Amino acid sequence: MTAAETILSWTVWGALLILGLSFLLTVWRVVKGPTLPDRVLALDMLVGIVIGFIALIAIRTGFTLYIDIAISLGLVGFLATVAFARFILSRVRREETPQGPHMRLIAAPSARRRKPAGKRKDGAGPAVRRKAAK
Repeated sequence: MTAAETILSWTVWGALLILGLSFLLTVWRVVKGPTLPDRVLALDMLVGIVIGFIALIAIRTGFTLYIDIAISLGLVGFLATVAFARFILSRVRREETPQGPHMRLIAAPSARRRKPAGKRKDGAGPAVRRKAAK
């Protein structure tokens, strides 16, 4: 075994140890997470950790098909995260519209409607309003 193979072997084992620890901590966040968005982010993190495990297995075995599997898992994980985010957003919109200026971005679309840019009650259109503003 050459020096490069020894260094690679130790590095892979160290990375496996770090990924294993991060996997356990992330599973704890999925179970214990105080809010639903915390859990969704933890699930997305789990996908990233599993991709890391697959990459390390590909390095260790030399079988490059694992890299294709990791890329596919990344795409599926991204789509799942987007689906969860849309679910959370629709859930917020179904609930009562939140109060306060900091919550305007997630308010229901009906709460953000603008008034039509038609004529005023006195019959003046947008051009008259611009002249009056000067």
